[in-house]
Amino acid sequence: MGTTGTLGPSTAKVRSALSRVFCTASVLIPLLCSDVNECETIPDACKGEMKCFNHYGGYLCLPRSASVIPAPEPPIAPTATNPCPPGYEPQGDRGSCVDVDECERDEHDCQPSQECINTLGAFTCQCPDGYRKVGTECIDIDECRYRYCQHRCVNVPGSFSCQCEPGFQLSGNNRSCIDVNECDMGAPCSQRCYNTYGTFLCRCDQGYELGSDGFACNDIDECSYSSYLCQYQCVNEPGKFSCVCPEGYQLQGTRLCQDINECETGEHQCTDTQTCVNIHGRYQCVDKNRCQDPYVQVSENRCVCPVNKPACRDLPFSVVNRYMSITSERSVPSDIFQIQATSVSPGAYNTFRIRSGDENGDFYIRQINNISAMLVLARAVSGPREYTLDLEMVTVNPLLSYQGAYQSSSALRLSIYVGPHTF
Repeated sequence: MGTTGTLGPSTAKVRSALSRVFCTASVLIPLLCSDVNECETIPDACKGEMKCFNHYGGYLCLPRSASVIPAPEPPIAPTATNPCPPGYEPQGDRGSCVDVDECERDEHDCQPSQECINTLGAFTCQCPDGYRKVGTECIDIDECRYRYCQHRCVNVPGSFSCQCEPGFQLSGNNRSCIDVNECDMGAPCSQRCYNTYGTFLCRCDQGYELGSDGFACNDIDECSYSSYLCQYQCVNEPGKFSCVCPEGYQLQGTRLCQDINECETGEHQCTDTQTCVNIHGRYQCVDKNRCQDPYVQVSENRCVCPVNKPACRDLPFSVVNRYMSITSERSVPSDIFQIQATSVSPGAYNTFRIRSGDENGDFYIRQINNISAMLVLARAVSGPREYTLDLEMVTVNPLLSYQGAYQSSSALRLSIYVGPHTF
């Protein structure tokens, strides 16, 4: 078998194929021609046991055992009609050549997404920003691989965008993230807001506590925490509490209750014949003359029983009226009133006792010395309640009688008012 193969099915067909590599001379604007691979475009280009070999401008049908060493592509030489090299065209009569702008004439093969850039004698296809050229295609560049963003990067076709974590916003360079002051942007704190890096904190005023949602402030019921906040009664208020006192008392400071002395303030309704006696939580109007027969009044609050009256023989010679008030549930034993002799005779001996009014044994007398004694509360008592005790001092003087010791007595009628409260 020779080294040259037979031509294709007909000489005319081969000539027709070869003629494709030449451009029509009558065209003034030179065209760039590319070879057509007939072996791929013509169905069954070679019949039988023949193998198709493409070459510039045509193809050959050779036996399958044949091999072809392709010749280098011949350069396109200037033609008589266009003496200029490829990419140029003649200008004027002097035969000068000027560059052809393939981009302007739309004589390029750039993709629709590419930009045609004219160069001397040729052109290039340039991809838009955010893309890179791979072969003839433009492939998106994943800018997020290069960590352009401080927080999060989101790649989009031809570009990218930076996003910030909650609590931050993009700075002017669209890449860095800066803290957002949520407190200045309407943070949902019901009372106080504190900005922190990337977030914020809600805080409450005194008397409130932060709710489970971290935003709302709920009133604290201080009264429910302790029964010792107020001496009498605690009243809860929004963000605070206040103490109140019962009728007849006034607030001392913020939590203690103090009895109002209506007798000093003039807030009583006692008449001129009565004496105002202040007691815990209220007052009492008592007659100025409380002497009962056979006693007669000799001075304010003091009654005497004349010795010339037979009924006075077994009674104390004098009775002095006194008044006092104590609180409920007072700790016991408790000294509450001291009895003092106003005069003492030489050689006289004095003893003290509760003459009447203590049927339940709530009190007892503790004698201090010859001229004084102390009334002691023996049991805790609750008010409001009133006691009237006759405290008697019995005097024995053996020097005043030849037939026996001389004995006399005087009484102190003590009205004790027990208040309704422990204060």
